[in-house]
Amino acid sequence: MNFNLNPDRLVRFLGKPRRDFTKADLMRYVRENGIELINFRYPGADGRLKTLNFIINDEAYLDSILTCGERVDGSSLFPYIEAGASDLYVIPRYRTAFINPFSEIPAIDILCSYYTKEGMPLEMSPEYTLRKAHEQLRRVTGCDLHVMGELEYYVVTPKPELFLADDQKGYHESTPFNKGAWFRTMAMKYIAEAGGEVKYGHSEVGNFTQDDRLYEQNEIEFLPTDIESAADQLMIAKWIVRTLGERYGVDVTFAPKITVGKAGSGLHIHTRLMKDGRNAMVGADGTLSEDALRAIAGYLSLAPSLTAFGNTNPTSYFRLVPHQEAPTNICWGDRNRSVLVRVPLGWSAGAGSMVCDANPSERVSDVDVSLKQTVEFRCPDGSADIYLLLAGLTVAARHGFEMEQGLKYARDRYVDVNIFDERHKEVLARLSQLPASCAESAACLAGQRSVYEMYGVFSPRLIDGVIERLEAFGDASLRQELGDDNDKIMEMVRRYFYCG
Repeated sequence: MNFNLNPDRLVRFLGKPRRDFTKADLMRYVRENGIELINFRYPGADGRLKTLNFIINDEAYLDSILTCGERVDGSSLFPYIEAGASDLYVIPRYRTAFINPFSEIPAIDILCSYYTKEGMPLEMSPEYTLRKAHEQLRRVTGCDLHVMGELEYYVVTPKPELFLADDQKGYHESTPFNKGAWFRTMAMKYIAEAGGEVKYGHSEVGNFTQDDRLYEQNEIEFLPTDIESAADQLMIAKWIVRTLGERYGVDVTFAPKITVGKAGSGLHIHTRLMKDGRNAMVGADGTLSEDALRAIAGYLSLAPSLTAFGNTNPTSYFRLVPHQEAPTNICWGDRNRSVLVRVPLGWSAGAGSMVCDANPSERVSDVDVSLKQTVEFRCPDGSADIYLLLAGLTVAARHGFEMEQGLKYARDRYVDVNIFDERHKEVLARLSQLPASCAESAACLAGQRSVYEMYGVFSPRLIDGVIERLEAFGDASLRQELGDDNDKIMEMVRRYFYCG
């Protein structure tokens, strides 16, 4: 395998993929490249990475750090951990190591997992919950779940005088009308150097000026990979985007609601089931397989409670309203952006012929395009707890295989029209809706918790903690109370501007 084009300096230097990184590899890189600092990073209950810094004193100390990890206070990181029994270990996962692109002191950062005093994985920790969910999916289905995320965010800068794009018309805009392109491409470069498998980046629909500031929505999308790596990449990417913004004095937000009447930022998740190196969601004829329908059934069935992990503050439910390209109804369809679960265009026909038509001198070649087909879950937003959201989706996929009438359930909820169109009110009337508040989301999770707790995937105390956090917002009637009061809505937006 040739790694010459890989943007990750660790991969190029070690000549191996990240999944094969060892402690000896990292110690060699430290010795031969003047690394002076090791940073441990691990997720807290707020969904953000926390940090522990180590100055390297000598090789024995470096070995100790990488072997034994360190102690942390779990009760300060997770409110549902008792203070009287809160000591935890954080242990580095070598495959997640990357060169810190911002540190003035040469540094390697590594994501960590939580362990108890008995040396066992912490049952309620986010990344272990995801690991358990994936293990149970494999056991039930024989499939791995691959995932890619669409990371949407707004860049906020002083309003320029020249080449302003039209309001809410920023989709795939180019310079000079897209001012944030430089920021986006630099973020993509840093994310790729940190091991993120970036697919592409572009400007998004959201584009407006307010209070002499320009708000531009952007998106960085990733390539499908195993679900644990996908979660790690999204966590690191959010940290990089924010830190890059701070470095250049550019405000950045992943908030689901940015202002009244404008597009908010989602976190669409694309999934595919993999078995023996092939995409199990695609049949031999290129159409969706029954396995895909089973997974879709699971996503739709657990959609009300999945919001507890993917839509985690009151402003999330100001995004989930009709006519904002955010779903409100529990259904699925092909290429349809008004549905909750979308099957995007998948190159099922004409992949080879299109390139030859565009390039007449090119010969037709056989291309396996089945790996490009995904199934997209569209309601999560930038407030999501990434590990718990992906764990929940994994549980949902497994649940779809365990449902007695899963195929019928999926087929009954297929729509092929724009359900926001008044001409199709009869379709809308037969569909269930997503929760409209954190309070409703908490109630849905309480009602469906047994599916998540099955096989010991989500610990009961973790579910309790998520429910308690959502209920604490007290937002059951918030949308009705605020109504069209823009000032109060904007006060709410500002409160959760840096969520997730």
